[in-house]
Amino acid sequence: MGFHHQRAQSVLLESERRTSISSVPSSQTNPNSPVKKKRNPRWSDVWLKNTKSLEHVIVAMQLQSLSKNPHIPTPNSKTKPLIANFCKIDRTLLLSDEILLRILSKLPDSQRNSNFLVCKRWLNLQGRLVRSLRVMDLNFLLSGRLILRFPNLNRVDLVSGSLLSTRNSGILLSNRIVSIHVDSWFLPIPGVGEENILDNMVIDRGLKTLACACPNLRKLAFIGGSELGLLSVAEECETLQELELHKCSDNLLRGIAACENLQILKLFGNVDGLYSSVVTDIGLTILAQGCKRLVKLELNGCEGSFDSIKAIGQCCQMLEELTLCDHRMDDGWLAGLSYCENLKTLRIMSCRKIDPNPGPDEYLSPCLALERLYLQNCQLGDKKSGRALFITCGAAREIFISDCWGLVDDIFSFASHCWRVKFLSLEGCSQLTTEGLESVILEWKELQSLRVVSCKNIKESSISPALSTLFSTFKDLIWRPDTKSLLPSSLIGCTHMGKKGGRFFKKTWDMKVLPGVHNHASARQI
Repeated sequence: MGFHHQRAQSVLLESERRTSISSVPSSQTNPNSPVKKKRNPRWSDVWLKNTKSLEHVIVAMQLQSLSKNPHIPTPNSKTKPLIANFCKIDRTLLLSDEILLRILSKLPDSQRNSNFLVCKRWLNLQGRLVRSLRVMDLNFLLSGRLILRFPNLNRVDLVSGSLLSTRNSGILLSNRIVSIHVDSWFLPIPGVGEENILDNMVIDRGLKTLACACPNLRKLAFIGGSELGLLSVAEECETLQELELHKCSDNLLRGIAACENLQILKLFGNVDGLYSSVVTDIGLTILAQGCKRLVKLELNGCEGSFDSIKAIGQCCQMLEELTLCDHRMDDGWLAGLSYCENLKTLRIMSCRKIDPNPGPDEYLSPCLALERLYLQNCQLGDKKSGRALFITCGAAREIFISDCWGLVDDIFSFASHCWRVKFLSLEGCSQLTTEGLESVILEWKELQSLRVVSCKNIKESSISPALSTLFSTFKDLIWRPDTKSLLPSSLIGCTHMGKKGGRFFKKTWDMKVLPGVHNHASARQI
């Protein structure tokens, strides 16, 4: 009896102790407790709530790290622990590379070029969008970094990268073809510029590396090299359509026959002061037989004759545009143009001669498909050359003559053979007079547009009534033969512009009274 009474009493005391312990306020349950802490979301909770993809888990990790930052307020709602700071995260991480590439490709070029500064991912994606590139250092290509950075190139220029340029020099040697920084000892004489061109074996290695990595190459420009490098490009890049060869030679053209789909070709043989190379009838004949799909052909500093021009006309039946710059053709080459049956545009630029001995007239036939004739910076002082040229281009509908020396009235009179001309442009023809212009354009019955600029011997006072009546029938007329024509006639007398000296340069000016002029004058005397 006593034993059972003691056990019941002990059980009652134990229950009261537990009740008293449970009634003690806890820091986790008491809302007034100063040590209250809100538990951060655990990885288990994040994993259970975001089980759709691994990308969402990564975003959740970044959000959780942001929630521990004391400068960022923690949301009060338990249902938004991951979305509150979502604006602080790069949302493009949820997009695949393909989708982001499509978005970036829609941006204009002015905005697209600065996108690579955003992050490394955008840097790599931006490189995949680049299609055209000019390489300034060939080592960038040989090391493989070029292909890794820009894997989708289809237009590459290796000319500047193949030159040993002194980049710290402030002397820039430049012309229409190429630009290069040179030292002070450089002399623009034949053969000196060739020392700044890399070895052919190095250039061939660069061509092979580029061809293997960019099989979709469509345009290529390089200087030097050999036929082996050109063959590697032709074998790997079947879609190559445009090619620019500097320092070209007959041996290099041996590998061009493999470029079956080539449509645009530019050859640079001899460039004064930079390099000297020879392209003769042999190379042009190889070119004609190998590239039968040519549409545009440009020959710079190349030699040749009637035979090579004839071969090009007979083999390249799709040729529509031919450009001759500083040519070194033998006499009689003009007669070969008649074999270019589909030639529509003929450009003759920077030539010291046209064709001094074109042969008898029966050998000259007009190109019936020719539409445009361009003469720029040429010497047209020889009557035989001028007459043969205008006979060969008798079917032209548009004639552009710019800055040509020696174009006098007698030579321009041969242009009357071009009876189908509808548009004539004359610029910088200082020796042509108003009478010479009138004698020709009055015979052109189909002339509709005329442009005369900077031809100082063409005077408005010499315009005849017949020529004035012809001007009124033109659709387009640009008449600025001298500087006075730039101003309205009512302003010429008021401004005194055009007079020699005028009132702006008088002998009464004392240059010594101007500030700073006396010191400069003394410096020049020393």
